[in-house]
Amino acid sequence: MTDITHRRIFNIALPIVLSNATVPLMGAVDTAVIGQLGSATLMGAVAIGAIILSTFYWMFGFLRMSSSGLAAQAKGAGDGVEMAAILLRALMIALVAGVVMIVAQGPLFTLAFRVAPASAAVEDHARAYLAIRVWGAPATIAGYALTGWLIGLERTRAVLVLQLAQNLANIALTIGFVLGMGWGIAGVASATLIAEWGGVMLGLWLARDAFGAGLRRAWARIGDRAALARMFQSSRDILLRTLMLQLCFTTFVFLGARFGDVTLAANEILSQLFGITAFALDGFAFAAETLIGQAIGARRPDEVRRAARMSWQWGAGGALILSAVIAVMGPAIIDLMTTAPDVRVEARVYLGWMIAAPLIGVSSWILDGVFIGAMATGHMLRAMALSVAVYVVALLLLVPGFGNHGLWAALMGLNALRAVTLGRLLPQIVAKADAPGNPP
Repeated sequence: MTDITHRRIFNIALPIVLSNATVPLMGAVDTAVIGQLGSATLMGAVAIGAIILSTFYWMFGFLRMSSSGLAAQAKGAGDGVEMAAILLRALMIALVAGVVMIVAQGPLFTLAFRVAPASAAVEDHARAYLAIRVWGAPATIAGYALTGWLIGLERTRAVLVLQLAQNLANIALTIGFVLGMGWGIAGVASATLIAEWGGVMLGLWLARDAFGAGLRRAWARIGDRAALARMFQSSRDILLRTLMLQLCFTTFVFLGARFGDVTLAANEILSQLFGITAFALDGFAFAAETLIGQAIGARRPDEVRRAARMSWQWGAGGALILSAVIAVMGPAIIDLMTTAPDVRVEARVYLGWMIAAPLIGVSSWILDGVFIGAMATGHMLRAMALSVAVYVVALLLLVPGFGNHGLWAALMGLNALRAVTLGRLLPQIVAKADAPGNPP
């Protein structure tokens, strides 16, 4: 465990910020390329197919977080064998989950189209897209495990290389297959499939030290009951916590739709801004994951305090900058995202919430990183449950009287309460690093 410095936090966070910035680019290029074919049906098929797969893949996002926290703690404890075993366990889960998705693709996709029905033409093309893309399920889910493991070991530059290589390959192949070879929707799906498997191959190479001389010892430890129980418990907690958070965002969209199409469109634009701020500040949350996990593994409560404080300082500084940018550039950004005059006017009405959003949300996002690094997932789940309960009450009280402003106030209140509930439990995270009876 080396000293925690501002330079170290910045070196962890910057590659993640840059990596996150590439995420929306891939979807935008897919849409733009298929859009060149002049068919709204094909565009709709790609959009709905990608959403269906993303929804199923999202259920396994816990592998990213659990792998990160567990790997960081193993590194802090100096247990190289367990570090490798953690990756092996996560990859085995990814392989099984991916194979299950391939085998069960028929009923899974039929269920998806019943939940989100589309026209017959769109559904036919979407099924063709999904029939190709689903073969990348093991690779995509394994990518979560590899990314989390690399983050936990403080190798975020490798994560940036992985993300850039995969996205650039996807973009190049999509353009070549669709515009160059005329493969249409099959070209979009094939490009992504090849990029996904190429990405996991690169990820395995970047994590190659896990498969070195200690592989036999790590393999022997892969079935350790205590380690498996800890991994499954933390994964369960993270999944349930994330489901509750996603339910809140879904409720926000549905309730916003009640105020009309213009308000719904305005909320969507502002929600995109909200997502960008969260992505931008995620780098400092990931730094907290890494450093907190390593400090707990090394039994260094002083470093736990320092990592939490300094990660929050960086996050707060970033939040201030983002709020200032939105305050100055917000109207121009809105105008860039829509040409509809009524939507532009409506979005400006609620822009103040976006100016406040980074300042309100940053503490909860950084604390998420702290608790993931500490693998205190039970605390996260309970804090989220309480926050969601208050969020529901806030919706019932504020939306009838204040309309869309009440809706935004409830969402901001959810983030503020998440910070309060987790912040109250922070001393227990410090105590965990000083308790020799706890697993690292």
